Amino acid sequence: MASGVAVKTGKKKTREASATFSEMSLRQNGSVLEYCRTSMSALSGCAAGILGLTGLQGFLFYFITAFLLSIMLLLKAGASWNKYFINRRQIFLSGLFGGLFTYILAWTFLYGMVHVY
Repeated sequence: MASGVAVKTGKKKTREASATFSEMSLRQNGSVLEYCRTSMSALSGCAAGILGLTGLQGFLFYFITAFLLSIMLLLKAGASWNKYFINRRQIFLSGLFGGLFTYILAWTFLYGMVHVY
C-alpha cells in the first residue's frame, strides 16, 4: 500500500557539470595560438641572431621566450583560461617544436648576416 509519504533516501541527486566546447572556437583559438608562437619564434630568432648567441645559449633563449609567451597568454586569458582551451598543456606545449624550426631559420640567417658577413 502506498501511503503517499515521501521518504528521503541518503542519495542526493547531483548533476555533473559537463563542459561543452565549440569545435570551431577551439580550432580558432588553436590557430591564434600557433600564429602567436610562430611570430614569437621569428622575432626571438632575429634577436638571438643579432645578439650573437650560439650553441646551447641560443636554444635556451628560445625555450625561455616560449615559456614567457605561454605565461603572457595565460595571464591574458586570466582565471577563465578553461573557457578558451581544454587544458593548460595546450597553451604551453602546442606548437613548441614547430616554432623551433622557424626560430632556427631566423637565428642562423641573422647571425650570418650580422656576424659572419
